Parts: sequence; structure tokens; C-alpha cells
Amino acid sequence: MDEITSVFVTESREQLAAMEAALLQLEINPGDDDTLNAIFRAAHTIKGGAGVVECAFIVSFTHVVESALDKLRNGEIVVDDDLVAVLLGCSDHIGNLLDVLAGGGQPDEELDGEGRALLDRLQKDWLSGEKHAGEAGRGQGGRQTHEAGGAPPSHREQALEVSGGRVVETDCWHISLRFGPDVLRHGMDPLSFLRYLGSLGSIERLETLTDALPPADEMDAESCYLGFEISFSSDADKAAIEQVFDFVRDECTLHILPPNSRLADYMALIQALPEDPMRIGEILVKVGALTQAEVEKCLALQQQVGAGDEAGDAGEAAQGQPHVPPPIGEILIEQKVVQPELVEAAAVKQRQVNEKKAAEARLIRIPADKLDQLIDLVGELVIASASVNLLAGRSGMGDLVEATSQTNRLVESIRDAALQLRMVQIGETFNRFNRVVRDVSRELGKEIELVITGGETELDKSMVEKIGDPLMHLVRNAMDHGIETPDVREARGKLPKGRLELNAYHDSGSVMIEVVDDGGGLDRDRIYAKAVERGIVQVGQTLSDNEIYNLIFEAGFSTAAQVSNLSGRGVGMDVVRRNIQSLRGTVEIQSEVGKGSRFAIRLPLTLAIIDGFLVGVGRAAYVIPLDSVVECIELTANADGRDYVNLRGEVLPFVRLRDMFQVPGEAPPRQNVVVVQYAGQKAGIVVDQLMGEFQTVIKPLGSIFRYLKGIGGSTILGTGEVALILDVQALVERCATVEQANEQARQSSASVR
Repeated sequence: MDEITSVFVTESREQLAAMEAALLQLEINPGDDDTLNAIFRAAHTIKGGAGVVECAFIVSFTHVVESALDKLRNGEIVVDDDLVAVLLGCSDHIGNLLDVLAGGGQPDEELDGEGRALLDRLQKDWLSGEKHAGEAGRGQGGRQTHEAGGAPPSHREQALEVSGGRVVETDCWHISLRFGPDVLRHGMDPLSFLRYLGSLGSIERLETLTDALPPADEMDAESCYLGFEISFSSDADKAAIEQVFDFVRDECTLHILPPNSRLADYMALIQALPEDPMRIGEILVKVGALTQAEVEKCLALQQQVGAGDEAGDAGEAAQGQPHVPPPIGEILIEQKVVQPELVEAAAVKQRQVNEKKAAEARLIRIPADKLDQLIDLVGELVIASASVNLLAGRSGMGDLVEATSQTNRLVESIRDAALQLRMVQIGETFNRFNRVVRDVSRELGKEIELVITGGETELDKSMVEKIGDPLMHLVRNAMDHGIETPDVREARGKLPKGRLELNAYHDSGSVMIEVVDDGGGLDRDRIYAKAVERGIVQVGQTLSDNEIYNLIFEAGFSTAAQVSNLSGRGVGMDVVRRNIQSLRGTVEIQSEVGKGSRFAIRLPLTLAIIDGFLVGVGRAAYVIPLDSVVECIELTANADGRDYVNLRGEVLPFVRLRDMFQVPGEAPPRQNVVVVQYAGQKAGIVVDQLMGEFQTVIKPLGSIFRYLKGIGGSTILGTGEVALILDVQALVERCATVEQANEQARQSSASVR
């Protein structure tokens, strides 16, 4: 039971996420039946699973929620913001109940009180009928569900009026009736059945069939030769119409086809059925398009036809070929008890359910710690493979070198496949903010539209888990500080509804995540004044726009005039930068007053294993992430004393690793420059040797080295030695800062002259 409960909790959380997303969509488009059906299916699935694991407190709560959703589907209550808000609260409460179940406990008094408050509001405002809205403005015509055995009411085409105010129905049930010859002998009066049928509705047209009448001299006065084709207008369902002929059912041939206008209703009901495996006949009975008697009759006919065909195909049976009876759908259509369109819709539903079940069967849930253990083992395999390659190269044995080369390629493939297991789409994280934006915008009295792009972008699972908190701070700040209230926006010539974007895409071996708003932008002067007030910068100190914007990441820094529930305490943005830097990432800011701001987070694709470029300085080895390497050039002799070179007409600042890390010894006569690029900026790294590509297993440095600039981690070489992994971002920023200082010095020197 513990294992079953664990699976139920995991799957129910997925259902809740889908339910919440659908509720937010329903608020935007209240008339979307597919969305409403998705919400109902999610609640229905959770309740059913809770019953399996015998969790009474989830079953009882979800049952009331399901009842409200059922009324919503039937068009008995209307979709409005209040109902969506309550249903979202119910979704949150179910999530809390799942937490309790996962912990093996029972809901406490406070949680019970929250649940009762939600259910009381549902009962008072919607289930009791106080907000009953008839057809609820949704154009569903009081449609009823058939999960409890009900039938859809007639959904007729536009009626035609004639003189005198009488209405002529244009859409009727079609009843094809052939009485057997012994009906009269058994004391049955055919006309009495027609009169009783008239009590359920109106017979609009009746055609008497006499094709079975024999010549007059052959007629038997006690035999019945009559048949009827009837157009029947009624709100009764198919089962009720069939019951009219129960006493004569074995003595007649009866076919009942529903009005054409009901086809759309039946098809909608088929799509709304729970995603449980069902046969075609069961599906059609469930929605009321067939009666159980019709299905049983057609199944019996299927067996008779199959048995007859099997007897006639003795030759095939002798050859061992299995006999396949005709599909039940074909027999239903041949017997004229249901329209072909409904059989096709039921077959499509059955196929969808089977395909979904098959897809779910292909998925395997693996605990994250087992996956992490696999990645660690693959990392050790990469290190061991590098050691073997090195020894093979030193041995000079060609066959051994070739064999180890093939092994190395396989190790690379295993590495890529293992890392791909950890890659997940960031769209699931983005979608959580639909709810955040909805709730916060209402709390602030603002109209904000959330636009998500690039949700299919993949990122390491551990990064996706850690990036959620920084994104939350950025999104809430954008809504609170960035986007203005509707009246302010209109006064500034903007649309009253603000726009907030979450974008993700790949760029130069990294993943870019953007939070963009069209609000008022960052106030440069206000940030600078606040920084001076707090002593972060000196009065009169000259700072670039980018340096001023980055001041908002200082601990405790806030420009908010007053503290609110959302912000103003200065404890959010420094957490953003700290968390992003812990992932070896950066955050960049662009802003324009009156037009908005853009926060761009740049992250590496993975935290575990990367392709590196191995270089040497003196006796030390360093690794540069290969994704950052653009090219390698030779350092010219005339570059002595300078910290830049001319790269095809472009100034390329560089840093000498020998000087930066104070490596002892003289530099060799020939040095090389590795040209790297980060966030659109290029820089050079001067090294002694170029040692080629290298699979790099990233080993984090100890906490004592956390403030070390220019080093992002370490790795183990095939020789067992440790090589440091260079932090390309820090080196590029260092070069840019030095170049900017040199440029200012040159300008100052020129102005003095």
C-alpha cells in the first residue's frame, strides 16, 4: 500500500497541475467545453485514486468539488471569476491533503477548517442553486451527463412556425418498426403501442408499410403483415422509447435512430467520458446512444455470424489461421441502431484511451537519487577512460590505441545519453506562474497578461528545481515595481493591460531565461540616490547604467517607499543573484524609462559533465568550457607590454593566465591566445600550450575557494592530476573592465593634451 500511495500522490500532483492550468484557461475562455471536461476528468481521476488507496478525507472533499464541476458541465451554473477562484482554492487544498497523505498523517483542525470553508462556499453559492443560471449563458441547452445513466435532452434545430401559432418540429427520432406475424395471435394490438408511444411525445409523421402483405387469397386473418416508419418528436431518451415496445420486443424488428441534432451532443459526451478502457458498445451505452438490449442483440448476432463464417472457413482453420468475427461497429451500423458517425467517434475515443495507456506504460518513474548516482558513475567512467587513453598513447601500440579510441567514443555516447536523462523542459516551471500572475495582479489591482515562449527549452533537472525561486522574485518584482496600474498606463499612452513575458532559448551553449515587462523601467537616479544614502557608492562616483542597475542586487537594497506583502524589505534580489551564481550563471539587466525592463539569466546546460578545451601554463593545466571557445591564434611578438591584440581589425582584450595566477618561471617564446565569447563579448586567454579537447567531469571546489575569481571548479585528468576549470564569464568581465578603464585613461590623457 505504501508503494501504491506513493504512485497515487505523484500522479495526483500531475493531475492537480493540469487542473490548475485548465481552470486558468477556463477563466479566459468560459465557453470551452474541452477545458471544462479536462478539469472534470482531473478531479474524477483524483477521487477514484483516493478511493483505491482508501483515503477518505480526499474522497469526501473531492466528491463535492466534482459535483460542482458536474453542474458546471451541465450548464446549471455559470463560470465567473468567483467560482474559478474557489475552485483554485480547492485545488490548493487537495494539494495540501496530498501532503498529509504522503506524510502518513491525518488533516489537523486548521486544515479541516480551510476545507470546510471552501465546501461551505461551494454549497451556499453554487450547489444550492442560489447562483443557478439555467443555461448559464454557455449555449449548452441544459446538457446532462450520462455517467449516472441519464440521457441528453433534445437539442433541436430551429423550429418552424405556421399559421395559428402551431410549431412544426424539424428534427425527430426515427423509428423503424416491423411487427412479426404472430403478434395478433399472442393478443397484442399494434395500434395500442403506437398510442402509448404518443404519450411520450408527438408522432409527426407515420408511414404504414404494406410490402409484406401477400395476395388476398393467401392472407391469414390472424397474422400481422404491417410495418411502420415513424418520425417521433420527444425529449425522452432512447431507453424510454424502447421500453414502449418491451412486451412485443421478441415479436418485432425495431430500430431507433436519434435526431441528427443529437449527434453533436453524443459526440461531446463521448469525449467527456473518463479515460477508462471501454468497448465501443459500452461507450455508446454510457452516453445513451444505444440501449443495453441493442448491444446484447448485436453481440449475439456477432457470435452467430462468426460461428457461421468459421464453419465455412474450415480450410483456413486447418491451416492454423485464427478466425476473426466481424467488428461490433459494423454490425451496429448494419442493424441500423446507431449512426456511423457515432460508431466512429466511439472508436476514436477508444483509440485515444488505448494510446494514452500505452504511452503511460512506456514511462518509468525513477527516484532522482538513483539518477544522480548514475551520473556520478558515468563521471568516474569518463575519468577512467581518459586515463586508459593516455596509457594507450604512451604505449605506442596501434591496436591498443584503436581499441581505446572506440571505447572512448562509446563512453561519450553513454555520457550524452545519461545527461539527457536529466534534461527536462522548463515549460512546467513557467506554467506555474500563470497562477502567480493571476493572484498577484488581482491583489495589486492591475491587469497583467503573461506570455510564455520557449517552454520546450531543456535544462538540467537540478537547475530547473533551483531556478524557480529566483524567477519568482523577478516575476513578483516586475508586477509590483515594474508594471503600472491601468490608470497610470493610460495616462502614459499605454494599453491598460500590462504585458509580462517569460522567454527561454539556447544561446552559445548556454540557456537564456528572460523576464521582460513593459512597465515604467528602472529609475536610474533613484537607485543611485539610494545607494549613496546607504553608503554603497561614494558621492560623485561615476557609474555606468549597467553598474547602477546591478546595485539592486545588493543585500537589503530596496527603493520601495513602503513595505508590502510582495516586496520592499530588500531581501529578494540579492537571493536572486546568489542562487544564480551558485548555478554558475549570471543575470543581466536592460531597462528603459517608460518602456520596461529585461532581466536575462544565463545558465550552463548542465552541472555535471562538459566538453572542455585543455590548455597548459607552465606545469599547470586548465580547462576552458568548449562551448565558449571561438578560435585559437598565435600571440605575436609585438604584443609585449600590451593587454590587447588586433583580431582582423577588431580590438581583442586578453588576460595572461601566467600573470593572473602568478605561475612561476619564464614564458615560452611562443604563446597562444584562446579566443572565448560570453554574452556577445569576446576576450582572449593567453596560455603556453594547447592540449586539445577533453571530457570534463566538474568537481566543485570547497567553500574556502568560493570567493576565488576566475575559477569555476576542478576536474581530474587521466594522469590523476587536478586541473582547474576557468570561469569564462569572470575572465571576460575582467577584460572588459580593464579595457574600459584603459579607454577612459586614454580619453583623459587626450583631453589634457
